[in-house]
Amino acid sequence: MRAPFLRAVRGGLLAVVLCAAAGMMSAPALAQSNGDGTIYSRYGLGSLETFSSSQSAALGGGAYALRSLNYTAMANPALWSDQVFTRLSAGGSYERIQATRDGNQTSHLSSGSVESVQFNFPLYERELGVGLSFQPYSVTNYRALRTNDAPSGDLPAYEVDYQGTGGLYSFRGGLGYKVNEILRVGASVDVIFGIVESQRRTEFEVTSTSLRNTVVSDATRLSGVSGTLGAHLSFADVFAAEDAFSVGGAVELPTTLSGRRIRTLDEDLARDTLSNVQGDASIPWRARLGVAYQPNERWSFVLDGDFEPWSTFSSSFNSSSEGTFGRQFPVGGDGSLTDRWRLSAGAEVVPAGEGGGLSGFFGRTGYRFGAYTEQLYVQPNNNNVQVYAATGGFSLPTSLPGTRIDLNLRAGVREPRGDSFVRDVFYGVSVHVNFGERWFQQRKLR
Repeated sequence: MRAPFLRAVRGGLLAVVLCAAAGMMSAPALAQSNGDGTIYSRYGLGSLETFSSSQSAALGGGAYALRSLNYTAMANPALWSDQVFTRLSAGGSYERIQATRDGNQTSHLSSGSVESVQFNFPLYERELGVGLSFQPYSVTNYRALRTNDAPSGDLPAYEVDYQGTGGLYSFRGGLGYKVNEILRVGASVDVIFGIVESQRRTEFEVTSTSLRNTVVSDATRLSGVSGTLGAHLSFADVFAAEDAFSVGGAVELPTTLSGRRIRTLDEDLARDTLSNVQGDASIPWRARLGVAYQPNERWSFVLDGDFEPWSTFSSSFNSSSEGTFGRQFPVGGDGSLTDRWRLSAGAEVVPAGEGGGLSGFFGRTGYRFGAYTEQLYVQPNNNNVQVYAATGGFSLPTSLPGTRIDLNLRAGVREPRGDSFVRDVFYGVSVHVNFGERWFQQRKLR
């Protein structure tokens, strides 16, 4: 009974992989998320995503040096060499935001999105591994209203509705290689592509031949190729017998995204193309560095940092309040981009250890918690925006060896320093399914 069941599972996994691949081909034409997110996704390329694995997300978002039997950290290609199972992981998230402006104007927003689809397998067990992933690189998902209820002169009351949707995706593929018991290295090719759309809808209370309801839309399609280089050092028996201490890091190379922006004007039932221009946008390098300590097979501790010099960002597209890469927010105020940095820490305990053995359900469950602080690359009114958040989650075992279901939670605040702008209090939950099974094994005759 077991062999047909495993064949069925294997066939199901293959079908999911093929469906995911088909989805990747059509993804740029789809909206990246549903609902309304933070107003800070209006700026630059949108809100930058940080996702390595569902384990990493519950540990503060880092874990760039953490070795694990059941997870593959996609942020560090060097860890792709450390694989035993062929693994397929996928999941989505939901976030609720309470946005407050000037201490009194409050809005409640919510959105959901796919976080990642990952496929990994070993070519040589724990020596040479392949990693493939498809996930958001940035998200643009906002809505803001500006109203004028006090007419003056010939100008009647009006309302301006600003909206943004879409974002960029990253498709990553590469190899991780174990050089020796201490050193592992890896590299990947990263294809970045997608569409960022913004819209400004103006509606007057009273229309005339000189005042008409209009919709100005920008759609910018971008694409480019980058790469990631990773390394990992692993040491045993450092502070105690049978412990493990690791250092890992990765660098995403800078690149330039090329594309085209089309601006249209809808006036009543007529649509006109105002401009159709080519341009490019530069993406800076990104550095990740982390350390991990495992005093035994039950406990893991991580500490990680990120840095991206977005102050060097440049774009050949026109800079305007309606442009996709404009230097102004639709609700007022100007600013620029600044360097982004992120610090995170977390811990995980599996009472029965990573192997689990014959322990009960709660003994094989993983309990995780973490926290992070981040300076966004958004700088409204020339004020930095800081994020403080706590994370946590549970990794639930299943009857299939190597397969786990993860439930992750996060809560935090985004707030600008200095002059008041918009303060976000956010709560999020995500669910990920991580399938793992041994494939490509050569049968031995007895």
